[in-house]
Amino acid sequence: MAEITAALVKDLRERTGAGMMDCKKALAETNGDLEAAIDWLRKKGLSKAAKKADRVAADGLVGVSVAAKGKGMAGAAVEVNAETDFVARNELFQAAVAEITALGIDAGNVEALGAAKMASGETVTDHLTNLIAKIGENMSLRRVQTVSVSEGVVASYMHNAAAEGLGKIGVLVGLQSSGDQAKLAELGRKVAMHVAAGSPAVALAIDVDELSADVIEREKSVFADQARQSGKPEAIIEKMVEGRLRKFYEEVVLLKQVFVLDPDHTVEGALKAAEADVGAPIKLTGFVRMVLGEGVERKEEDFAAEVAALGKS
Repeated sequence: MAEITAALVKDLRERTGAGMMDCKKALAETNGDLEAAIDWLRKKGLSKAAKKADRVAADGLVGVSVAAKGKGMAGAAVEVNAETDFVARNELFQAAVAEITALGIDAGNVEALGAAKMASGETVTDHLTNLIAKIGENMSLRRVQTVSVSEGVVASYMHNAAAEGLGKIGVLVGLQSSGDQAKLAELGRKVAMHVAAGSPAVALAIDVDELSADVIEREKSVFADQARQSGKPEAIIEKMVEGRLRKFYEEVVLLKQVFVLDPDHTVEGALKAAEADVGAPIKLTGFVRMVLGEGVERKEEDFAAEVAALGKS
């Protein structure tokens, strides 16, 4: 029997898009004959994943998952893309995204997550490749982001949920505190709802101190030039710039935003007000707002041109 080398398996996998274990089995069944192995995979319906690879996958699901870590917690938000919303309702796809998201807590980045082992023994990458063959749509593991606290809670919220922890807008919020964990979790969920409902998708920082000096100076320069067009004295212009800068902070700094669930407070004020009830100081240490398909360039289909092209072939 011919030796089934790693290089041979890799070559077959690249040419067919099939999973690693399927490629090894195909080569074993065909005594190491690469072309015969390709035909074997085609007959089994496992090579069609390669035909889907050039399709734009801008739909799918965002998943969020949290877990206890000693006195603290950690959470992950993961985006797995597919071509259509129809797949997002597929139970196999949903189960896969849920399991992948839980693995994302420890993986931390896309490369490590792709190589992580699922319960089936397959890597995440191989599992998705096999799902492509089963479901018939291109899929891709796009990104993972994490939030953790050494003490306190990581709260999650899913907007437009398709299933538990799965949907279109996933949010994680980390609250560092030694206070009442149940009350802290409730507060964290409210802040997560604010993050989802507001527009901190453009937030540059949690607090003003985290904004870079370059960003602040650029905004000051723009505001000053705009104010000078009014012809007012420099002393007045300076005050106008300060006012516009405060407005800028309210837009791009999470803690300075008006709290959606209590417009009488900023997010910072709401956290401060909650400290008495929670029984300890509260610090917002991090947040993630992951929107399905955000930034993915969707391919515009021209059906008439496609038909015309087929007619010429």
